Order: sequence, then structure tokens, then C-alpha cells
Amino acid sequence: MERVEGSVVVRALRMDDCDRLVRMDLAISGRHRGTWYEGKLRRALEESDVRISLGAEIDGLLVGALLGSVQYGEFGQPDPVAILDTVLVDPAWSRRGVASAMLEQLVVNLRGLRIPRLRTELAWDELELLGFFGRAGFRPVPRLVLELAVD
Repeated sequence: MERVEGSVVVRALRMDDCDRLVRMDLAISGRHRGTWYEGKLRRALEESDVRISLGAEIDGLLVGALLGSVQYGEFGQPDPVAILDTVLVDPAWSRRGVASAMLEQLVVNLRGLRIPRLRTELAWDELELLGFFGRAGFRPVPRLVLELAVD
């Protein structure tokens, strides 16, 4: 695996990153979710008290992004927890340390904000992503997620 972490610049996301996020997501998912990303990015940048969303550039090109939020006391938990709900890496730049560089910077930022935990969810069959998070130190938590179909 080629590593390019030395040339990855991790920075805060901006609204003008939205089109690039949509193009990366389209390449990954095959879906065009421009309105969804515009709303998500706007909320992350304008409505959140704590901004944990980051982008990664290589040679001035946005090649990755992490988006999330901080929850305070949800589901009976007394401490704040950062929620990482979107990880994007341009497929042309995958497996080159982009996601790792962003995650490392996010952890540094969260420590500085004294947010003690970072949590994420993924589908049971996202094995590559599960492997990435496992190598980064994520472990299952003793919580059970329940869902009710209401259709």
C-alpha cells in the first residue's frame, strides 16, 4: 500500500467543498445526493457548536472528508460523544493514508475539546470499512441498536 500521508493536508471543510463531496460520493455510491450534502455541510458548518468535520487535500485537490457531530447526553449517556457519520475518500486516492490522516487529526481535535469518545456505525457487510476502523482502534460497544419499520 502506497502511503502519501506526508503530502495530505487536513483542514476544516467549507461550503465551497460541497460539489466535490457530491462528486466523491457519486463515484462511491452511484447516487447523486447534492441536496443532502448541501444540507449536511451547512448544518456542520453553521448550526453545530462543535465542528468536527474535516477535509483532506493533496496538491490542492479535496480527496477526502469526514463529517460528524457532537451529541450531549443522548440515549441516557452523561458524557458528550462525537459521532462520525460520513467517511469519504475519492476512489482514485483510496488506500493511500487519506482516511487515516483525517481520523488522526479528528482525534487530536476531540482531545483538545475534551470530548472523550468517538463513535460510528456501519453496515454489517462493510468489511473493508470495519477493517479500517478496527486498525484505528475502534471496538464494539455494549449497546444494542433497535429499529422498527414503520412503513
